[in-house]
Amino acid sequence: MAKTFREWRVDQQWLLPPSVRELVPAGDSAHFVRDLVRDELDLSAILDTYDEERGFPPYHPVMMTALLLYAYTQGVRSSRKIARGCATRVDFMAVTAMQKPDFRTISDFRLRHLDAVAELFGQVLRLCEKAGLVKLGHVALDGTKVQANASKHSAMSYGRMKKTEQQLKAEISAWFKKAAEEDEDEDRLYGKDKGGDEMPDWVADKQKRVEVIRAAKAALEADAKAQLAAGVKPEPPDKPDGGGGKKRKKKKHAPKANGEPNDKAQLNFTDPESKLMKGSDGFLQAYNCQAAVDTTAQVIVAHDVSNQQADAPQLPAMVKQIRERMRRNPKELSADAGYCSEANLKELRRHRIRGYVATKRQKHGGSSENKPKRAERQGPEATRMRLRIARARYRSRYRLRKQTVEPVFGQMKEGLGMRRMLMRGLKKVRSEWALNCLTHNLTKLIRSAA
Repeated sequence: MAKTFREWRVDQQWLLPPSVRELVPAGDSAHFVRDLVRDELDLSAILDTYDEERGFPPYHPVMMTALLLYAYTQGVRSSRKIARGCATRVDFMAVTAMQKPDFRTISDFRLRHLDAVAELFGQVLRLCEKAGLVKLGHVALDGTKVQANASKHSAMSYGRMKKTEQQLKAEISAWFKKAAEEDEDEDRLYGKDKGGDEMPDWVADKQKRVEVIRAAKAALEADAKAQLAAGVKPEPPDKPDGGGGKKRKKKKHAPKANGEPNDKAQLNFTDPESKLMKGSDGFLQAYNCQAAVDTTAQVIVAHDVSNQQADAPQLPAMVKQIRERMRRNPKELSADAGYCSEANLKELRRHRIRGYVATKRQKHGGSSENKPKRAERQGPEATRMRLRIARARYRSRYRLRKQTVEPVFGQMKEGLGMRRMLMRGLKKVRSEWALNCLTHNLTKLIRSAA
């Protein structure tokens, strides 16, 4: 007897249109995100921008916001892939009610309302607090280097800019000199229908490169003068070592005393505000993305982005942001040695936050690695912090840092595909990182409701 199979009629037409709520199971996250955006979030900052009565009706901003947030929770950030999902994935159809905006519409909406969507972070955070996912008993602070939307190979140092500019100017001057000497061959070189003074494409391209390099040099020169004005000590002049003596160590990329940039100072032509930073896998063109994470359910309670390698300057602003968003300070805060400074430790004590900040790099086993450098923070606050962590040993509250904030960066980069920024420029990258942090918190909220 032959096996009986279920019918599979591809060409069968539906007699009644299905409800979008039937496209995916009742408990699917597509329903959760759609209903949360529609019923719980205040989108007036987006809706108020649509005040033109004329023209073809656009897609509903609430639907577009729900689509954007849901796509991010699924690790889909490309506007083309989101548009593809609207046409092929039933979970996306459940969010859009089977509407199919094209990738340009999605990209333009995100770019136009990026700041407003990023500001939804605070509303989602309050929903997490209401759901019991945020207690502020212990908050862990850390930063991660995220690849900028630019290649490190598109950067050039100030020293190389000076040489390249001179080389290009010499090549262009040589061409004009040659053209002047060969005026009698205009017909052969330029054609009978041209006067001979048109600029060849390759010369125009090189002149454009010179203009770009000049603009980059001017930006580095302005930055060097700003550093000197801010009190950065200039690079000391080279001195002979006196026959085998130690050379004086120069501050990395410090400007020269005459206000000229260090020859090793770099600027990226694709995204000038991104910087070459040292990450866990070597150097990359990146931004330093900060996150403060509550231990209760690994919810992000504060975020920021810097284009500086150092983490320490970010701590006061992050503490302030936690207080503004949550209306109170956390009881405890942990951070690695990158945040340790007398000023930061005093800041924590001033706000009555019990800090657990490493005073030097820790081994995985919990013991200190190597002897502290002479230049390490050795003030009274650092001494007290060192004793606080050492006395508790493996029972120290500092251990919560690694199991709280580091997994969050792993979840965002691996689970949600946030390994590279889509935007360029510090302002847009800040908003994009806020959107990424919002997405992470939204996934925590989804799981808590499951």
